[in-house]
Amino acid sequence: MPGREDLPSTLRRSPDKAQRTWEKTHDSAVETYGEGERSHRTAFAAVKHQFEKVGDHWEPKGRKGPSDSQAAGGGPERRAPTAGGVDANASKDHLMSVARRLDVPGRSSMTKPELVTAIEKANDRATRKARGD
Repeated sequence: MPGREDLPSTLRRSPDKAQRTWEKTHDSAVETYGEGERSHRTAFAAVKHQFEKVGDHWEPKGRKGPSDSQAAGGGPERRAPTAGGVDANASKDHLMSVARRLDVPGRSSMTKPELVTAIEKANDRATRKARGD
């Protein structure tokens, strides 16, 4: 199963369901598009509909659905920045809770878009640390 071999480290530290979602979608996308970036993007899109990135791993979201405006619109010809796994469509209270767990400084005075950006940066730091970079 190629998806198991290509499983990103953040997903290796995540629940089995997130891993299975990525593997199944990745393998199906490889059959359709071939190995490469498009298959990986497709697999991550499937994960982002059910999970959000918190620190160096993925956790189940409270609801299924797109995590940001890019995921909502999608399509290969539409290349907008994503929120890097942060559930940008979540409530500000939820984002504040995630920011608290990640110990994001200054979170209490941040707007919702600022929280999304700060959480994304905290997630990237946690992932680099977990990988030993």
